[in-house]
Amino acid sequence: MFPPDSSWNISFAGCGFLGVYHIGVASCLQERAPFLVANAKTIYGASAGALTATALVAGACLGEAGADIIRVSKEARKRFLGPLHPSFNLVKTIRSCMYKTLPENAHVASTGRLGISLTRVSDGANVILSEFHSKEELIQACVCSTFIPVYCGLIPPSLRGVRYVDGGISDNLPQYELKNTITVSPFSGESDICPRDSSTNIHELRVTNTSIQFNLRNLYRLSKALFPPEPLVLREMCKQGYRDALRFLKKNGLFNQPKPTGPLLAIKNSAGEEDAEEEEISAEDQMEEDSALAVVEDDIFDHLPPRVNQALMEVCAERGGRFTSVSKLLPVRVVSAMMIPYMLPLESAISFTVRLLEWLPDVPEDIRWMKEQMSKVCNYLMKEAKKKLGNHLSARLYYHLELRRTQSLPIPLSSACGEALPQWMRSNLSLTDVMMKWEEYQRQLMLGLLCINVNMQASIFPQEGLKMRPPIVDYVQESLPLF
Repeated sequence: MFPPDSSWNISFAGCGFLGVYHIGVASCLQERAPFLVANAKTIYGASAGALTATALVAGACLGEAGADIIRVSKEARKRFLGPLHPSFNLVKTIRSCMYKTLPENAHVASTGRLGISLTRVSDGANVILSEFHSKEELIQACVCSTFIPVYCGLIPPSLRGVRYVDGGISDNLPQYELKNTITVSPFSGESDICPRDSSTNIHELRVTNTSIQFNLRNLYRLSKALFPPEPLVLREMCKQGYRDALRFLKKNGLFNQPKPTGPLLAIKNSAGEEDAEEEEISAEDQMEEDSALAVVEDDIFDHLPPRVNQALMEVCAERGGRFTSVSKLLPVRVVSAMMIPYMLPLESAISFTVRLLEWLPDVPEDIRWMKEQMSKVCNYLMKEAKKKLGNHLSARLYYHLELRRTQSLPIPLSSACGEALPQWMRSNLSLTDVMMKWEEYQRQLMLGLLCINVNMQASIFPQEGLKMRPPIVDYVQESLPLF
């Protein structure tokens, strides 16, 4: 809790195409409690929340911003792969919509009061940007905060020479830990303004500081954050945001008040302490709130900004023409599906050519950045390889040293074995010396065996027997005169 005369902040969470929920919340705060927006110290936003925060701080038309979200979702749904289709350029669409919606002095009104969450590519740290020197720099900061790698492209955008990506990657709900921050999220959880799902599941998932209750409705919302739902679903989300903001204002006594009359009960302190009686709403109080909001629900469209009201009414009153009715026929849909393998490569080639032409002015800077990244990756790999090689060599060297030390250890001999071994073997103290002596003993033993063999041959065969006798012809010639 904080006293009524203290300052407060507003923080919008990143949510992709569900940012239309923020439009409903912002329009309710602007219509029902304008002092919360006008006197807020800083209004933070991440990813899609940064777009709503920028429009709210800069004084842009929230209706035009909501209509742009619905229009972009319609364009994405027209394609086979949705936002992943090669011809759909989300970054270019966001930039063109913001150039059209924001006033020329938007950067002056946003400096010091707007905080955009960014994720620095070099180290993955979170950066809150609050100073803007031009409208182009403000729009570029919003583009950096909404750039999802691979989903929006491969080369991240740069701002003031530094590369940034989606701020929701590092901090999806900026300054949520401060006790005076009003947190807004389209996912049911512990945020101050969020849907209240009737679920008994107490499990909670916290994704980069965003509280998300684990239930089926939140799973559905997560699936539609990057792949937009139908326009009717977006309309209901905008109405849901308006209703949740009304519930927050009514609960804290801020409904149609020129200034706060008491502490904001829904905002938690830094230690997370909260009165149990205030946290748990009884069934009767909940029914009273629902009945009070039901009266206002019929009048929601009258209190929304004119452009949002007009866009939502156009979506509700949309009637299918003859071409739409024909395109929904089964044969036409089958033919369209069969033509996809032939049309998709052609559309990809055309969109690739267009993006390449648009990329030409930024080619030198992007090529330089890619070289730096490649050099960093190579240096990292070399360091890791050297580290692993050094560890391997150290292990081998340690193994050899241990082996040499083991070979030089004394040989423990028992008394029986020691008496059986020769004196020269018992006198040696190491295994290496024993092996060397054993080899020398073998050489001496072989020489002794050779000498014994020669002596034995000499004793068996006497010298007279070894003399050569004359041939038999000589004996015949000597015996002839006898006849």
